Amino acid sequence: MLAPILKKIGLKFSINDPRWGRGSQDDNQNQNQNPQDGKRPEGPPDLDELWRDFNQRLNRLFGGKKGGGNGPGGFKPEMRGAGFGIFGIAAVVLAFLWLISGFFIVQEGQTGVVLTFGKYTHKTPAGFNWRWPAPIQTHEIVNVSQVRTAEVGYRGSVRNKQTSESLMLTDDENIIDIQFAVQYTLSDAEKWIFSNREQEEMVKQVAESAIREVVGRNKMDFVLYEDRAKVAFDAKKLMQDILDRYNAGVLVTNVATQGVQPPEQVQAAFDDAVKAGQDRERQKNEGQAYANDVIPRARGAAERLLQEAEAYRARVGETAQGDASRFKQVVAEYQKAPAVTRDRMYLDTMQQIFSNTGKVMIDAKSGNNLLYLPLDKLIAHTAGQDAANAARAPAASAAAAAGSPEAAAQTLEAERALRSQDARSSREREGR
Repeated sequence: MLAPILKKIGLKFSINDPRWGRGSQDDNQNQNQNPQDGKRPEGPPDLDELWRDFNQRLNRLFGGKKGGGNGPGGFKPEMRGAGFGIFGIAAVVLAFLWLISGFFIVQEGQTGVVLTFGKYTHKTPAGFNWRWPAPIQTHEIVNVSQVRTAEVGYRGSVRNKQTSESLMLTDDENIIDIQFAVQYTLSDAEKWIFSNREQEEMVKQVAESAIREVVGRNKMDFVLYEDRAKVAFDAKKLMQDILDRYNAGVLVTNVATQGVQPPEQVQAAFDDAVKAGQDRERQKNEGQAYANDVIPRARGAAERLLQEAEAYRARVGETAQGDASRFKQVVAEYQKAPAVTRDRMYLDTMQQIFSNTGKVMIDAKSGNNLLYLPLDKLIAHTAGQDAANAARAPAASAAAAAGSPEAAAQTLEAERALRSQDARSSREREGR
């Protein structure tokens, strides 16, 4: 630090200087003018002469006089001002260095927080900034754009579990093993630094507390299978509310569930319970499918029966109304001609009876013998004769058309024989 000052006053220290420690140039001239002293032999520098030469130069610089001093080392009382000048220059240099130590650089995505005697003063943006040097002001640089991660239930990998954090109790008094990660950024550097201690640990504890509350409000099946996304969403919202109440200056960006499962000690039993539940659901689905097949058919049959009953009711009602109307008409006709009406009614009734009966028993008035009339056989025989006659008629027509007299005679003879047989059968029936 003294080198610039010595250079400024023109005093050089060089070991290679042959005149180093041998006085000033004026002293050398005086020595040359005084040949009686003779020439001094060359040798190592004399420290006393070096110090005396240094004092003389300082005297010339600050207006002092030549000659030996009264004080030690050749200094006079007038040289005290020279000492103060040297210290002033050194103080200026030190003050300049102290002031430039207050410059600092804040990178993009970071925020500088300036403290005055340990108390928050202001924040600085990205770029080249200046503050009062220490110990007046200090600064801290906070990375507000960095995405930070808090791991709960594991460290580094889901295989490295932390059971004291991951085991949680559900609403239906079951225990699940859950691991999740919370990603967050800083929204306020001042709050992040001054509102809480051990900020990252605080965020992790808030995340664990929030997820325990969300899991404790839901059942095990809901957390494991039904809606994990909703669990993560509710935990994120609750975390943000707690951190805002703490003035943490944290913005939660994402809550990612890494793994949700039952504890390892009961994994086998839980798998059996899951299989049983799946079987139950399968049987319920099969029963529902059977019900969906049977119930519509039963409803259709019931609807058909209702419609048939409705049709029967309508038919019976209409028939009754028709019979009543017909009876009224018959009454009117009966009043006009009772005998004819009775005969007509008798004939209609017998026709209706005989049409529905295959056997008839007749009690003769002359004796006690009963006549048996096989109406079904008679009707069948008559139908057979009608069919044979219908078959012979085309043949006779064909023979007549062919012009064969013999064939026509044979046909007429056959018809007469059939008529005779029919007449004989009729007489036998009447005789019976």
